[in-house]
Amino acid sequence: MKSFKELEKIIDRIDGKSYKSYKQLQGQYQFPNFILSIDYVQGDPFASPSRIRVTVPGNKSGFSSGLYDTSYKKKAVVDFLSRVVGENIYKHYENVGGSGKSGLLSIGHCGQEILERNYIIIDEKIVEARLTVGLPAEGRRILGNKAKTIFFEALPKIVESSLFFNAISQEDLLKQINLLEDQAYLRKEIEKRELVAFIANGSIIPRQSGVSQKPMRKGVVPFLSPKEYEIDINLPNQGTIKGMGIPEGVTLIVGGGFHGKSTILKALELGVYDHILGDGREYIVIRENAVKIKSEDGRKVEKVNIYPFINNLPMGEDTKRFSTENASGSTSQAANIMEALEIGTDLLLIDEDTSATNFMIRDGRMQKLVQKEKEPITPFIDKVRTLYEKNGVSTVLVIGGSGDYFEVADHVIMMDEYHPKDMTKEAKDIVEEIKYQRKIDEVTLIKDDTPRTLLKSSFFTGRKGVKIKSRGIDTITYNKMDIELRNLEQLIHSDQTNTISFIIKYIMDNIANDKRTLKEAVDKVYEEMNTKGLDTVSPYQGNPGNMALPRKYEIAATLNRFRNLKIK
Repeated sequence: MKSFKELEKIIDRIDGKSYKSYKQLQGQYQFPNFILSIDYVQGDPFASPSRIRVTVPGNKSGFSSGLYDTSYKKKAVVDFLSRVVGENIYKHYENVGGSGKSGLLSIGHCGQEILERNYIIIDEKIVEARLTVGLPAEGRRILGNKAKTIFFEALPKIVESSLFFNAISQEDLLKQINLLEDQAYLRKEIEKRELVAFIANGSIIPRQSGVSQKPMRKGVVPFLSPKEYEIDINLPNQGTIKGMGIPEGVTLIVGGGFHGKSTILKALELGVYDHILGDGREYIVIRENAVKIKSEDGRKVEKVNIYPFINNLPMGEDTKRFSTENASGSTSQAANIMEALEIGTDLLLIDEDTSATNFMIRDGRMQKLVQKEKEPITPFIDKVRTLYEKNGVSTVLVIGGSGDYFEVADHVIMMDEYHPKDMTKEAKDIVEEIKYQRKIDEVTLIKDDTPRTLLKSSFFTGRKGVKIKSRGIDTITYNKMDIELRNLEQLIHSDQTNTISFIIKYIMDNIANDKRTLKEAVDKVYEEMNTKGLDTVSPYQGNPGNMALPRKYEIAATLNRFRNLKIK
């Protein structure tokens, strides 16, 4: 390891030279209170920024191991310190400028959700922050003085104010740890009480806009549970809170347009994640394996058993091992459900607005006109009770146009100007009053005992090997092939997508063997990340780049949308 003075000498020596001379900086440097590791140096000011780490020895940082001795505590601390570093970069550093990405200095962005990330590493030995830096240049000539401003002026101030326990707000850190302890307790409690979700009274559900997850501040109606569903839960830190517990079974959310049906479902689907204090959704939790289901015209489907919903297709097409490069609305929705069940969900979230109409319902008049033997689709309305009673899978369903679902529902909650009301009795009375001549098409057990074995040949390499790269939240590029993820609404951060791109490569190199099923491959990689950390799936050493843990369901969904996927 070199002294920080050696770093200064190198910068002085390469000042004004071509950009590639920055490669000489790679290595480790001892500063008075931390170690600077320059792990990757960009080859051009317009290329992806360089990656660096700043590491404080654990015995100097002052963080007690009791602050991170459980998984939820560590997640809380990593998230908190990541935000502190980001705030202190903004406070202590003004971009020095230059060509391309010159002067950029950042840590991964944290949104409203608290995810498991790798931006900060903390244990008894070290506290480490992983940053990206755009090494400054004018054109492609090194600006040495500006580089020294970053390394010798800004960076020490950021480290001193962020990675030492006595420098941060200990009270705010404790609040975040306590919040995550409460949220972890709440998730266990809803399962214990046989609930699928909980929404605390006073929650702020609407967001500022379609592109902002921050809470709406003006004219918002705080959530208040109907008395019929209101329960008390005593949290370890917050104490007793009241709110709406949604029981297992089939729950309808109904109401007129623009009264908050889809808004409440959106809050529920993101309830699989913890949220920061002040978000308004801190105490909205749902089963962690809940999956949002929608139709998805044009998606790839590879040997999925959609027979429980669709059979007797024209031309005798096999729906027990259904494959297509261009799924319809109904076949894609059936495949999405069966794939979610394969990975292990016990809660489906469905919005009528984003579903295929012919998949959701076939009314009595249509049944009379088009006989069952001429209709391949068994609509979801005829399967939703079987899913719960035989498979133990609950459904929360937003419905605005089909009262037929009243007959199969356990609970009916109406949103009236963002106020929820229990309308179960009224809905059942309507069923008794207005008899409708609709026949149940089929009530059979929904199961699939056929394993879907992941073939290693899915991951073709070509002459130049494989290049897998994420682009934002919605796209992963595998060589020149795009995997489109825009319909995975519970994928909420670009760093989750980045991690999935690493996971695909890791599965290709280490897990796929023509014997493991797709589910077993996903379970295996998840187990390794849980035991060894996120970095284990990264192809990069030292600083692997910004990563955030995705759920199993989005990993599997990505593989299922990979157009070269091959299943035996």
